[in-house]
Amino acid sequence: MNSLWQKIRAYFPLIVIVGAFAWSAVAIGFYRQKNGPPKGSTVIRFGHWQLESSVREAVNEMAKKYREIHPDVWIVQDPIPDSIYGQWASTQLMGGTAPDIMQVGALLPDPIWLSYYNRYFTPLGRSVNQINPYNAGTALEKMPVRKTYKDGMKTGYVTELQDFYSIPFSVFGCRLFYNKDLLKQLTSLDEAPREYRAFLAACEKIARQKNPQNQNYVPIAGSGYHYGMMWDSLMFNPLTYEAFKTADFNRDGFLGTDEMFVGVRTGRIDFDHPAYRAKFQMMREVTDQFQTGWTGLGRDEAVFLFAQQKAVFIGAASWDALGLLQQAKGVFELGLMDFPRPVKTDPEFGPFAVGPPYESVGAVFRFGITRFSKHPDVAMDFLLFMASQKHNEELNNIIGWIPAVTGTKMDPVLAAFEPHLEGVYASLSPTLGGETQVKWDQLVSAFQVKQTNFDDMAKSYSAFYRDKGMADFMEQQRGWRRGLAQSEQFLAGIRAKALATIGPESETQWVKYRALTAQRQVWGEVDHSRQMRLIEKGIEPGTPGPYEYSPQVLEKIRARIRAETPR
Repeated sequence: MNSLWQKIRAYFPLIVIVGAFAWSAVAIGFYRQKNGPPKGSTVIRFGHWQLESSVREAVNEMAKKYREIHPDVWIVQDPIPDSIYGQWASTQLMGGTAPDIMQVGALLPDPIWLSYYNRYFTPLGRSVNQINPYNAGTALEKMPVRKTYKDGMKTGYVTELQDFYSIPFSVFGCRLFYNKDLLKQLTSLDEAPREYRAFLAACEKIARQKNPQNQNYVPIAGSGYHYGMMWDSLMFNPLTYEAFKTADFNRDGFLGTDEMFVGVRTGRIDFDHPAYRAKFQMMREVTDQFQTGWTGLGRDEAVFLFAQQKAVFIGAASWDALGLLQQAKGVFELGLMDFPRPVKTDPEFGPFAVGPPYESVGAVFRFGITRFSKHPDVAMDFLLFMASQKHNEELNNIIGWIPAVTGTKMDPVLAAFEPHLEGVYASLSPTLGGETQVKWDQLVSAFQVKQTNFDDMAKSYSAFYRDKGMADFMEQQRGWRRGLAQSEQFLAGIRAKALATIGPESETQWVKYRALTAQRQVWGEVDHSRQMRLIEKGIEPGTPGPYEYSPQVLEKIRARIRAETPR
C-alpha cells in the first residue's frame, strides 16, 4: 500500500495534468457539439487579430444574418492575439492549414505579405469588378464592388501583382481632442485655434498656469505612440513635401529611399534642406508642449493624464474616440478638431505649408481568401455580404469604427475622423535600413530630448550617411537583384496563363503580362542603371532638376503659348 501511495505521489503532477487535459478536451467537445455547426454544414473559418469584444460581436452578428439567407453556412472565428499573429499566419499558410478567410496587411513586413499574396491567396480582381448582389435596392446596385468604396478599394490592390487580394471594411483617421471646459478656464477661448501660431500661443498660456495640486497644466498629453502615429505624420512631415521635386529622378511624385541616397551622394539634396529644417523646428515647438518624459511614455499614460484633466489636448485615432467620450461623459465637454496648420503667410512655415496632409485610409481591417479554402465561392460571398452598403454600415456601427463603403452612416463623432484623401505627404526618406536606420533613430531620439540641435544632427547624419550609406544602398540593390529570380518565375506563370486563355480574357492577361514585365523588370533595370551612373559620375553643374526647366525650354513654351493664343 505504501509502495502504491509513493508511486501516486511521484506521478501526481503528471496525473493532474493528464486529468485536466482530458476534462478540457471532453468539455470542449461537448460545447462544440452543442453550440457548433450542425453536421453537414459548410464551415468558413475567419481568422483575425482583432480581440476587441465589439469586433467579435460584430462578426458574429454578420454571420448570424448571413445564415438567415444561407442556413447551411456557418462562420467560425479564429481570433489570434496580435503579438503572435504574424507567426501564426506564417505557420498556417506554410503548413496548408490556414482558415478560409484571413486578415492581412499588418504585423508582418510588407515584402512577406507580398510573397504570401502571390503564393497562398486567391486573386479577387474578377469578383470586385462585378456587381455586389447584396447592394440590390440601393444607389450602388449597378456599381462594381471596387467602385462602391470611398477610396476605390485601393488598399485591397497589390500593385506588384496587378490585382486585388483583399476586401477592406473600415476607414480610420486621427484628430485632436481637447477639454473645452479647461480650455475656456485657462485661455478664455470657446474653441481651440486651428491656425498654428494661435494654437501655439494658447498652449504657452496653458503651460504658465497651475492646477489645484500646484502643478503646471500640460498643454498636450503626448507619448511615443501619439508622436509617431499622429503628430509626426499629420503635422510635421507634410512640411517636407516640396523636397521631392529636388531628387525625384524617376518623376513618380515620391522621394524613395534610393532616390534620397542618390540625391545626397550627388549633392542634389541634403539633410539641412529648408523643408527638413522647418519640420524639425515645428517638432521642437510642439513637443515642448508635451509633458516631461513623453518619449518614454505609452498611450495609456497620456490618456490617463488627459482624463485627469491635467492636460488640455490629446491626439486620438478613431478607434480611441468612443472610449475618450465615455471617460469624459458627465465630467467635462470634449472638443474635436483637425491638427492645426500654419497659414501660407507664416514667416517660417508658410513656404512649406502647400496643402493639407494626405491621410491614407486605414488598411488594418481587410481580409483575403486563402488558396486552401474548400469553399472559396462561399467565402467570397460572405465578404461581399459584409462589404454591402447596409451590412458594412451595421458592422462598423457595432464595432465603433468608420464604414469603408460610400453612402453609409456613422456616429456623428466618427464622421469628423474620415481621412482627407487629397493633400500632401512626406518627402523625407532618410534611411536605407541597416546602420543608417540605427544612426537616424539615435539622432532623432537625441533631438527629441534636446541632447542635440538640428544643425549638429543634420551635419552628423549627413557625414555618416555618405560614408556608411553606400553599404546599405548596395545591399538594398542586391536584394532587388535577388528578387528578379522570383519575378521571372512569377512572370512565367502570368505568361503561361495568357497563352492558355482564349477570347477577350486572353487580351486582358497579355495586358497584365506586359504591364508587370515593364514594372518589375524593365523600369527597375532602367532606374538602377541611372542611379548607379549618377553615383559614379555625379551630376554636371547647371543640370536642371527633375521638375526644373532650362531658360531655353521655358522660352519655347512661352513662344508656343503666344502662337496658340487667339489675338
